[in-house]
Amino acid sequence: MGTNDHTRTLGRSGIEVSALGFGCWAIGGEWRTADGQPLGWGKVDDEESVRAVRRALDLGVTFFDTADAYGTGHSERILARALGKRRADVVVATKWGNLFDEERRTADGQDDSPAHARRALTASLRRLDTDYVDLYQLHISDADVGRAAELRDICEDFVREGLIRAYGWSTDDPERAAVFAVGPHCAAVQHRLNVLQDAPELLALCAESDLASINRSPLAMGLLTGRHTAGRAFEAGDIRNAPPAWLPGFSRGTGADVEWLGRVEALRDLLTDNGRTLAQGALAWLWARSPRTIPIPGFRSVAQAEENAGALAKGPLTAAQLTEADRILGR
Repeated sequence: MGTNDHTRTLGRSGIEVSALGFGCWAIGGEWRTADGQPLGWGKVDDEESVRAVRRALDLGVTFFDTADAYGTGHSERILARALGKRRADVVVATKWGNLFDEERRTADGQDDSPAHARRALTASLRRLDTDYVDLYQLHISDADVGRAAELRDICEDFVREGLIRAYGWSTDDPERAAVFAVGPHCAAVQHRLNVLQDAPELLALCAESDLASINRSPLAMGLLTGRHTAGRAFEAGDIRNAPPAWLPGFSRGTGADVEWLGRVEALRDLLTDNGRTLAQGALAWLWARSPRTIPIPGFRSVAQAEENAGALAKGPLTAAQLTEADRILGR
């Protein structure tokens, strides 16, 4: 994986990162829509979050992905606190486009204007306690294509000004991602990818355009950890307890979906080969799927940080195992 088994390059930027990143949505804590729907993953212990980030650093993880909206700014603040003087040793990615009320901890719409992009970046730099962001990502997955071209151009301005090193778009639409891809300093597409939910068109775009494939939902929002059973609800503040339309595999108030859990069980023996945990096997599938993938599983504890980081030492699945996974899933 890259220059050695533990690193990859962030697309054409030349920025080297660990082959595994850590997604910082969950450590933002609880936040909601204006009408009370949960957008976080439940309660968090900030001290444990800080310990988990520092443990990840000690285990070789150098890439951390957050967003200004996660916990309405709280995730960025916690990440900054955890990194401290080690900021220069890591690659920090954040996102913009969603509006929020930090005091009420609520989401408050979206703003795709270039003026907001600059305001949001200024605010993120302050919360992250840094003077640059390594990778700045548009967080509006279905933004207007014409407006996106303007936002791509302002990201080029940010690069020239030294405020960011590279940029990308968090979207599952290959046509939208291609709009950003023509920018000289576009380095990545962040998109959903896991063994249950493949994304061949986006991986093809990344290969054609020399971009990194940053994989959100690498563990299918927890389904691929093997810790969830059908009929068991999540806590009230967990987004999976009242899943929006874009979050398959879960049902309101009843937890994980039986059909999805069946697919996980069918894959269990394959993914846990070679002493891997189920989660480690799911991450290994992603590394085998493409030389450009950088999974960013979430975490809330030191134990989760250790399990996820432990996948690095075991490396990717074999080509034969990749084929077998497709056969099991009927692809």
